[in-house]
Amino acid sequence: MNKMSEQQIEAVKLEDMSAELQQVIKYEQVPAELFTMLASVHEASEDVVRQTWDSLPASAQNILDNFEQFHALVSLSQSYAGLDFMQETQDMKFDDLTEEQTADYKAGLLDKLLHNCVKDLAKQLKQARLKPAMKREFREIFTK
Repeated sequence: MNKMSEQQIEAVKLEDMSAELQQVIKYEQVPAELFTMLASVHEASEDVVRQTWDSLPASAQNILDNFEQFHALVSLSQSYAGLDFMQETQDMKFDDLTEEQTADYKAGLLDKLLHNCVKDLAKQLKQARLKPAMKREFREIFTK
């Protein structure tokens, strides 16, 4: 058995995740079957998410308590978007592309989609500065 298969078998438990990610999971009632994928996305996306967080104005950052909350929200968004994308494109084939070119094309689309999740959440935080209801929605996730 290769390393990837061994890692996939070892399921991530809720208590193994950061407190912020646990709060998002509980609030959104994420099924346990997605925990391993969510934890992987969370780990893999940290650097890019940190860059976006650092570029946000302080007024947008202050909507949440810290970077970890933003990172948890982005990870959930990316996980669901990635899962939907993979399901929708699973059988997609392009007559004029080889299998490798098709895989590269799909990977590029997925990368762009995941990047857009980060940008979208940053945009929502900026909007929440002027919209009290949005601000409450963000904070509610981490107060329950």
